[in-house]
Amino acid sequence: MFRRKFLQSLGTLGLGLTLPMGAVQAQAVKKATDQKVDLSAVGIKGKVQAGGKGIPGVVVTDGINLVTTDKSGKYSLESNATAQFVYISVPRGYEIPQEKGVAKFYQPIPAGKSSFTADFELQKLTQDDTNHNFVVWADPQMINKKDAEELVNVSAPDLKKLVDGYGKNTLFHGIGCGDLVWDKFELFEDYQKAIGISGIPFFQVIGNHDMDLTARTDEGSGDTFKKLFGPTYYSFNRGEVHYVVLDDVFFIGTAKRYIGYLTERQLQWLEQDLSYVKPGSMVVVSVHIPVNSGEKRRMKLKDETLGGVVSNRKELYRLLKPYKAHIMSGHTHICEKVIENDIIEHTHGAVCGAWWTGPICTDGSPSGYGVYEVNGSEMKWYYKSVGHERDHQFRIYPKGAVKDRPEEVVVNVWNWDPEWKVTWFEDGVRKGEMKQEMGLDPLSVELHAGPNLPAKHKFVDPTMTDHLFWAKPSAGAKQIKVEVSDRFGKVYTQSQAV
Repeated sequence: MFRRKFLQSLGTLGLGLTLPMGAVQAQAVKKATDQKVDLSAVGIKGKVQAGGKGIPGVVVTDGINLVTTDKSGKYSLESNATAQFVYISVPRGYEIPQEKGVAKFYQPIPAGKSSFTADFELQKLTQDDTNHNFVVWADPQMINKKDAEELVNVSAPDLKKLVDGYGKNTLFHGIGCGDLVWDKFELFEDYQKAIGISGIPFFQVIGNHDMDLTARTDEGSGDTFKKLFGPTYYSFNRGEVHYVVLDDVFFIGTAKRYIGYLTERQLQWLEQDLSYVKPGSMVVVSVHIPVNSGEKRRMKLKDETLGGVVSNRKELYRLLKPYKAHIMSGHTHICEKVIENDIIEHTHGAVCGAWWTGPICTDGSPSGYGVYEVNGSEMKWYYKSVGHERDHQFRIYPKGAVKDRPEEVVVNVWNWDPEWKVTWFEDGVRKGEMKQEMGLDPLSVELHAGPNLPAKHKFVDPTMTDHLFWAKPSAGAKQIKVEVSDRFGKVYTQSQAV
């Protein structure tokens, strides 16, 4: 994420030799300067159909312009040679086209052609998709084969078990919320293997560790990602929900530096895309870098970190205002909820936790992912910890776990938002709600601070978090019970000796 060793994964020769960094940059510059911008017109036409029958009203785009199919399922699009893909916003009621788990809703536009025909074949669902589920995997972020084995052999089977537990007729899709790998592009193959094991189609978001770091500008930073997963911004539909994926990682053309930013091209495209969505509908937007966060407040920073939030988020908020909007993000390896302008942003703990150093993220949240259950225009959610059952939603620490507060117990409720309630009981007597205060998770301190720094990655530190809750039991108390109620009324309980 923010701190890492720069890996020259793109500067390798077939013989396994690594080019000097200067040579890599020289090659990249030569390649860029050898190319001239081609603005010649490209006419694209085609048909979107299922079983030989055209599908009307499907949105088709080249990433700049958007059109809809006519009553026969046909479309025509005036594009130009700068466009790389023609793709559809998969309509509700149809299966998500996929290849070994990777959603395939696009076709590359061949270079050098003035016209191009792109037909899309869909398959109608055999069931209503008004009710469906999806999961968000943020930051698998593998740097070597050992990490990849953890993802393939532990995380992926955990997700498959979860999906299977809902029953074979439950519709699921996944969103890989960026940093699918950690600059090691050869590990994209392992990511694809993992989502294939899950048995559900996945849409991908580009993260800062999924970019070509030898590109001279942001425009070239997604080249490898696009070859594998298609466009970096797009939309699709399932049931009554409109899903949007955006690329908010803006590479500034040097080493590993980037900012959270949405380009004008994407915002223009998004405004057109949302014009086809009925106001009041639910819109789910997925990005890698959080649109907003509490980092500045928690860390007592003078300014927001440019790589930690989206600088021009106000315009995104404006475009989403007419809708019931949720934002899905990752990047930080912590769990956080930010509610602004009635938009709920879900920042997810990492699938890799603290970069595959142990079972938790830096804020004490377990390694895991978000699970979302959609019922029409309503949605419920919970955080699924890898290796734990669904009810694993908080952790109690006994008195003495926090050295400077030795008389208090502390509870970490990682998926908390202001609609949750955290109540405690002492020896069977209800004592009221626990006090929410910012702090460091005791297990994260134990695993990530001082002499206990993980040997694997020395940069890992505990992270200040808002989702800690405190209480001071009586001197003679023998047992406490914690009762946590989420915003949907589901209650989780756990007891512990004092």
